[in-house]
Amino acid sequence: MKFDVEEDIRVARTIPSEFYHSEEIFRNLKSMFNKSWQFVGNTDLLETCNVHPGILLEGMLDEPYILTKDRGRIKCLSNVCTHRGNIVCKEACDTKTLVCGYHGRQFSVDGKLKFMPEFDDVENYPDPSDNLPGIEIGFWENMIFVINDKRCEISDLTGPLADRMGWLPLDEFRFKPELSRSYEINANWALYCDNYLEGFHIPHGHKGLNRELDYDEYHTEAVENVVLQIGIGKGNEATFDLPESHQDQGRNIAAYYFFLFPNMMFNFYPWGLSVNVVEPVEPARTRIQYLTYVWKEELRGKGAGSDLDKVELEDGEIVESVQKGVMSQSYDRGRYSPAREAGVHHFHLLLQKFYG
Repeated sequence: MKFDVEEDIRVARTIPSEFYHSEEIFRNLKSMFNKSWQFVGNTDLLETCNVHPGILLEGMLDEPYILTKDRGRIKCLSNVCTHRGNIVCKEACDTKTLVCGYHGRQFSVDGKLKFMPEFDDVENYPDPSDNLPGIEIGFWENMIFVINDKRCEISDLTGPLADRMGWLPLDEFRFKPELSRSYEINANWALYCDNYLEGFHIPHGHKGLNRELDYDEYHTEAVENVVLQIGIGKGNEATFDLPESHQDQGRNIAAYYFFLFPNMMFNFYPWGLSVNVVEPVEPARTRIQYLTYVWKEELRGKGAGSDLDKVELEDGEIVESVQKGVMSQSYDRGRYSPAREAGVHHFHLLLQKFYG
């Protein structure tokens, strides 16, 4: 399938509708996601334990991993036993030894093989292949990212976040599991990203949010693999108190919405941070992880970030409706608004570059 998305947004057409529902295209996405950094949480995950298992992009990559902490150093390891492929660690815990529950193979928390019963007569054993393989890990402040097939440094992706938000004390942001959730929608993952990447629909699809933001001042910037949208508040009650030297000083900024290609959203509000990880499950089914990190609890009910549950449900309804439309034989490609859809256009150019 050819994308043929023109660099000039004024003449460009959107990606073909087939991208949003083709089984073959969905299967082929694995290579792109394999080469992309993925957010897995912050260092709070290892505050009360030193081992924390997870599945990287369940439904797309399905890669079992373990975050471990040993003498202050955080690593990411494969969670697959090197003997017969069993999952080693089933739940977060504090331990000095990882023990496979299948045949009793043991590993230290740095991944090195410690012991294996009934292997006395095995020749050329152990060798490095008996250790748990490492998975590349990267950090922005206390935020943890991992990647299967590393092609760039994490700083290449998080640079724009550091430039704009580096003044924030992220170590004071606390993960709130009770405010975090996971939704599934009957729509393609990229449609969800398309919708996120423009404020064009806010007056029509988000009446409550529209009362908080100045639509005329809504602003979009695109730099390499990152798109930033800036929401300007109509008042200054729930806006950022920016440092004097900050490039946005003097603006009533209610929200910074960062999109990190291909599927991560870092939404900063005066009260803290909401991270959205978009997980492709099937061509027309997507899981979105909404992870909440609170900085200033007293501001959480105010401004653009005050009613995120409602906004997320509204977005889900919109995107599910669009999914039905793009599967129609009557629709293939649309056009972009140069004034309002620069973020969507940039995303499509990135898809063309890394997939198409």
